Amino acid sequence: MASVATEVARRATLAGIGLRSGSRNLFAPFALAGSAATRHTSHPQNRLFSSTTDEHVVLKENTNQVVGLAEYARAFLQEGHAAPSNAVLKRTNLFFTDALLCGTSALALRTNAPTVLREECRGYPLSAAQGGVPLLGDDATAHPEKVIAANCASTREWDSNGTNFGYNPKLGHTAGEFGHPDFFPVAVASAQLANKDGQYALLSMLLLEEIRCRLGEVFSLKSYKIDHVVHGAIASAIVYGTALGATVEQIESAVGMTVAHYVPFRAIRAGKQLSDSKGSSSAISTEAAILSVRRAMNGFRGPKDIFRNPEAIFRLFEGPGQMLSTAGQQDLNLEDKDEAPFYLSLGMKGDDFAIMGEHFKLGLYEHQSAGAIQGLLNLLEQNPSLMQDNAEGQKIQDIAITAYEPAFGIIGDPAKKNPTTRQSADHSMAYIISTLLRKALQGGKSGWKELMLSPYDYSEQALYDPVTRSLMQKINFVHGGQEYDEKYPDGIPTSIAVTTDDGATNDSGLIMYPAGHARNTTHDLEDILDHKFDMLSSIAFSEDGKADALARLTNLGDKSAQEVQDIFKFKIDYKDDFVDA
Repeated sequence: MASVATEVARRATLAGIGLRSGSRNLFAPFALAGSAATRHTSHPQNRLFSSTTDEHVVLKENTNQVVGLAEYARAFLQEGHAAPSNAVLKRTNLFFTDALLCGTSALALRTNAPTVLREECRGYPLSAAQGGVPLLGDDATAHPEKVIAANCASTREWDSNGTNFGYNPKLGHTAGEFGHPDFFPVAVASAQLANKDGQYALLSMLLLEEIRCRLGEVFSLKSYKIDHVVHGAIASAIVYGTALGATVEQIESAVGMTVAHYVPFRAIRAGKQLSDSKGSSSAISTEAAILSVRRAMNGFRGPKDIFRNPEAIFRLFEGPGQMLSTAGQQDLNLEDKDEAPFYLSLGMKGDDFAIMGEHFKLGLYEHQSAGAIQGLLNLLEQNPSLMQDNAEGQKIQDIAITAYEPAFGIIGDPAKKNPTTRQSADHSMAYIISTLLRKALQGGKSGWKELMLSPYDYSEQALYDPVTRSLMQKINFVHGGQEYDEKYPDGIPTSIAVTTDDGATNDSGLIMYPAGHARNTTHDLEDILDHKFDMLSSIAFSEDGKADALARLTNLGDKSAQEVQDIFKFKIDYKDDFVDA
């Protein structure tokens, strides 16, 4: 008779789901008959984990990966199998604090989209006793999908709350889909509705980011002009449904509906001037995902097995039976197999979680400009004479920025040399670099903290600063070609050269890992983040309110269930000195 371990391994192989530890597949049953694992009889073989460090759940291509994700989430959140390291939890809390300070400061300055969605939300009141959840900095509670949309829109509005680049070379998962941690309000709302404590909320945030980022490593939505928020919407449906006690089948239906009914295209990011749709894309998609969960839990049945559905976005463009292709693609996959285009490897224990590879933004800027920012700061520190008697940039003749695709095409677009909206300015390399340089020339200082870009650097007045506009016209972009392209998304390969009126050229050399990048080792990240947090909290709160707000958002793992209920009960200090563009 085969041993229990052998039988578990056999069942796992049949299911296509296993545990990775290092380079080995390890299988060990964590529950026997009569335990929690046997309650879900439809897919018991999906629930197999080992007890070694750095565990990973592997969902193979020939399995129903949506069911696998639902089972993984249940084990992660509800059954106590998640064991991330303290470093992972600390970094998760830092990203959460960063996102919420971005959101509250955007509300304090009365930015348009968060304000509109917040007012819309007030039209759907629902008491906490009936299942309502609170808005940021407000006692009002409303329907969860409306609150989550408003709160997510706030956290995303400044485009300053972190980035992932979909890069995991050790598994060959380098699809390179970027995205952002916009979805933490989903984790907070679900913890509030389930009356869970801060540790549960923190694990929910980590789980959401793990699913979202791992999907970004294996499927590039942008390659097919689909917006990256789809991955976050899928992760939101799984985390929210798990917290509310949805069955595996209900979560499968919710994810199926999210993908089949609500796919946003990158039209929201196209054009010479960007709109509110760019900043609120994650909010709108997540609203649909949460609504899909509610419908599924009320009995609505959505499409099953959506990753293997031959007419859903994933297999339309990749995998066996591929129906569509990008221009010039030659190697269509016409195999007759019932498989997804990818397998998934998801963390359960240890240090190897995707959030450890996410990058912080140290101010307000599109993250692909971070290499140029670091190059400029290096140049100014090495050549302080550039900041002497040069307040209007009159000594600067030319600024050449060499970058990679997609940065060259997205934020180096010549049309972005004339931004007329904040949403366009924060996606304009010319504007970002010229604003930083103007601040340095006029202040005589350099450094991440000294020159950190704040919301006020994107006000209507700032957009039309004459020195900034003059410097923008001196910027020239160069595509670095294969030498640069092949180094992304491992790094942010960029160089910048400033030529002065005496003919001297100061060159930064190649920048790969600027401050804030997960692989940067030369800067004190937490010190710079402290400065950013102080900058944003000074906008969002009164001096007395800053300490209270930071106390609520930090040390999340120590918070009680009641403290999670009250986590957003800080008072936002609304201001009238910001004119948005």
